[in-house]
Amino acid sequence: MRLLLLLLVTFIANSAKAAQVSIIIDDIGYRQTDEAVLSLPKEITLSVLPNTPLGKKIAIAAHHKGHEIMLHIPMQALNGKRLGPGGLTNDMDERTFKQTIATAFSSVPHVKGVNNHMGSLLTQMDQPMLWLMESLKEQDNYFVDSVTTRYSKAANNANKLGIPLLRRQLFLDNDVSERALENQFQQLIQLANSQGSLVAIAHPYPETIHFLQHNLRRLQREGISLVSTSALLPYRLAQQPDMKSTTSSTHLR
Repeated sequence: MRLLLLLLVTFIANSAKAAQVSIIIDDIGYRQTDEAVLSLPKEITLSVLPNTPLGKKIAIAAHHKGHEIMLHIPMQALNGKRLGPGGLTNDMDERTFKQTIATAFSSVPHVKGVNNHMGSLLTQMDQPMLWLMESLKEQDNYFVDSVTTRYSKAANNANKLGIPLLRRQLFLDNDVSERALENQFQQLIQLANSQGSLVAIAHPYPETIHFLQHNLRRLQREGISLVSTSALLPYRLAQQPDMKSTTSSTHLR
């Protein structure tokens, strides 16, 4: 009996220590090839751009498969790149800003969280970030800061309103060559095991989908659990991470 209890305690302790990884595939909604994300395990979180030709269809199908759905809201970037439908800019008044967010939510069903598409300018600004968090509070959603600038004010304003927030720590596919994807995947494994959890962002490129289809099984062999993004929220809140730091380079977008 004592041996069984010891084994049980050891199992529970090891389970509690198991590293967890969330992989978000965003930029979904425009290309027919984006539907390939539905071939990935349900633990992969899918973030869909608002008001796109395929976004609603993919979100519905993915939800039925068990995927967690996020809304990928375009936000003004320092480079002035065109945002597309549903984009948020710094010249909007509060009413227009919040109505744009509400319209974006109505275009993508089953949304549980939001992350920013680009946003290296807008996420640096307190007032827009506060309006964003007020909208997310109404929707009962969490926020993932894609960290397109080191000067993001998203976390500060999320904390003011009690909005659960995570930060992207790794971009998996800035380079979609096999060698680059493998290097980033190895870094994902190392960081997850050293930190206990990790949020990575990737995109629905054919090369990325193919790589994940053939390599996600390696996570389990490394003692890492692949989980939906919201599953990391209690862990992150308990760990109270340093919001000033990130484990991967910032890309201005």
